[in-house]
Amino acid sequence: MQPLDGIKVLEFSTMITASLAAMMMGEQGASVIKVEPIELGDPMRYLGSSKGGISALFANCNRGKQSLSLDLKSADGRAVIEKLAAEADVLLCNYRPGVMDKLGLGSEQLRSLNPRLIYCAITGFGTKGPHRDMPAYDPVIQAQSGFAAVQGAGKAGPEFVRNLTCDKVTAYTACQAATAALLQREKTGEGQHIDLSMMDAGLFFLFPDGFMHKTLLDEDAEHNPPLSELLYDLTVTKDGGITVSAANQAQQIGLMAAIDQLHLLADERFNSQEKLIANIDELREILRNEFLKHETEDLLEKLKENDVPAAKCLDYEEVLAHPQYQANASIDRIEHPRMGNMIQIKPPAQFGGQRAEPGGASPAHGEHTVEILARLGLGDAEIERLFAENLARGAKRREVNALPCA
Repeated sequence: MQPLDGIKVLEFSTMITASLAAMMMGEQGASVIKVEPIELGDPMRYLGSSKGGISALFANCNRGKQSLSLDLKSADGRAVIEKLAAEADVLLCNYRPGVMDKLGLGSEQLRSLNPRLIYCAITGFGTKGPHRDMPAYDPVIQAQSGFAAVQGAGKAGPEFVRNLTCDKVTAYTACQAATAALLQREKTGEGQHIDLSMMDAGLFFLFPDGFMHKTLLDEDAEHNPPLSELLYDLTVTKDGGITVSAANQAQQIGLMAAIDQLHLLADERFNSQEKLIANIDELREILRNEFLKHETEDLLEKLKENDVPAAKCLDYEEVLAHPQYQANASIDRIEHPRMGNMIQIKPPAQFGGQRAEPGGASPAHGEHTVEILARLGLGDAEIERLFAENLARGAKRREVNALPCA
């Protein structure tokens, strides 16, 4: 039995944050209904590599869900959501502040129908302040929460983590907050409202090490470079690149032994931890030239013999073929009914020593609409009427959106 068996999740989202959070809950046993607009659905469906009308990005964030396509601006659409919310445990949404309220699907309204509902509202910047209504995408949050500053430290200027880091950090935070609220509900019997901003989640995630040199405020505090300037340095060898993380004195001695440079530890510039840190750039230049004399595999073997943390920088194919991932049973290969053969990464947490299997195939847009409406008790005639009205409204909106701007 999975930890969230029996939990029902409603997801209203575009792009990553609520989608990934809901998928993680689904892969811990929850059932997830993804509510999508009638026009085109979640725009993530159309980004990057795709097959069968579904992008790989969408599939990686939405497996195992049911897709319900509704016109949320219609009274019928709202009525369907109210029925679903009345029996749901968690609602996740990542629209801008006020959007769900304008649709008549805000926290107060839905929680008045179901006091046990946990309503998690994800925004870019929060519900107050000067950026409240600004659109938020991962690079924007990286720029404003310090990621770009940390990545660019010691370089020509700010740089981005070329990955949707803040989106995914926010998703993990939302999932943890929702499950914590479920635990509290077990004690109190009451649901609650959760607010979470990408900006806050990004800073909280980055701060422990990224701002370690900005944490202490007293004048007598001793300041040293952050870990980002000490550990994250690409080591170029004769035939490739590795990373070496000699974080303590024993590992630094091992590093010097591996490249036959133990004499440097007696050098006045490097003969204590404090001096080594103070002269780290000079030491790096010396070591850089020594590393170029060694081939990658030979150097890695010597570092391993001296108990120095080190690894080859792998390319995409090497990552997926890594024997440790095979030993951990981390990677799954499946045949998707629309997307064909594809790779899935299994959920990382093991419960009771068992690795959870990934959820089923990611859904087509609105794939489960009829099934869900029928489950709610709507008859065939009512479902057909809803479909006809939805199609008409969707076509009209697409027509309006296609008009040239004045």
